[in-house]
Amino acid sequence: MPTRADQSLALAMVASSTAPLLLLDGEFAVIAASASFLAAFHVDPPAVAGRPIFDLGAGEWDVPQLRSLLAACLSGAEVDSYEMDLKAPDGPHALILNARRLDYGDAEAPRLLLTVTDITGARLRDRQGADALKEKDDLLREKAILLREVQHRVANSLQIIASVLLQTARKAGSEDTRASLNDAHNRVMSIATVQQQLSTSSLDAVLLGPYLIRLCESLGASMIRDPNQLTLAVTCDDSLIEASVSVSLGLIVTELVINALKHGFPGHRRGKIVVDYQRDGDNWTLCVQDDGVGMPTNVEAAKPGLGTSIVEALANQLCAGVKITQAHPGTRVSIVHTAVPALNGVAPTTTRTV
Repeated sequence: MPTRADQSLALAMVASSTAPLLLLDGEFAVIAASASFLAAFHVDPPAVAGRPIFDLGAGEWDVPQLRSLLAACLSGAEVDSYEMDLKAPDGPHALILNARRLDYGDAEAPRLLLTVTDITGARLRDRQGADALKEKDDLLREKAILLREVQHRVANSLQIIASVLLQTARKAGSEDTRASLNDAHNRVMSIATVQQQLSTSSLDAVLLGPYLIRLCESLGASMIRDPNQLTLAVTCDDSLIEASVSVSLGLIVTELVINALKHGFPGHRRGKIVVDYQRDGDNWTLCVQDDGVGMPTNVEAAKPGLGTSIVEALANQLCAGVKITQAHPGTRVSIVHTAVPALNGVAPTTTRTV
């Protein structure tokens, strides 16, 4: 049986607790309440001691959930982290309840210790955080949709511009004018093709193999009149790269393919162009090789043109170098990015002729 000193100590500990606590007797009447409980739930101290917990406040504590919980605890069950909603006059509260039966050695005078934690503010912050996250996700999805729509419209506009240039070239009376307009048409088509491929790709990252295959399929369909005469092949490992990098690589490929088609196969010469990309760690090489007539031997014809300048500028953006060599037969142009010494091992490749 508890001594008076034991009871006084228990009452003092409950009253001074910073956590909202209630000490109840076997009839669920309040023996003691912590100051934190009284303040948190706006209960008048003189009206607490000796009153059943169900009579506190305006009767909001008289709920079947709490009665069942306390009855179970009185029978010896331990109640941990039980969630309950309290409809108080100042608004709804979300509560976490923990209850324990205290054993003083007197079965005729049981005691229950009830801890009440108000998590209303935390729940509200979680809900607001979830709402804010959902709003952010909705905005990102909307932005992605709008960006894809813009990309699609840009690609369509470039196609229209290319068609106008081609029609104008056909009507031009001067051979030089036609050549310049055809060259402009090819440049616009290269950008349009890359833009069209990007609009169907991920906004964050692009699997390069399928991207280059689709790109070269589009180039071949628009620029190779007889697939039996000229073929365009793609070999690429399974690299996943940033969308912005894929744009630069796509533009480089289109420029080099256009250049090979324009200069490598005069007089309906038969041949093949191969686009290859391989990565080894942080190092990578993009190579476009043809088996055409090769590099010109006279100095005037060998001067770099607009296409070469574009490729060099794009390579510089990627911190890569440009290497042009004779392929015997044909020409090989390599874009080489070297960050660290080469690593052993070869990534699996995807090969397709288009």
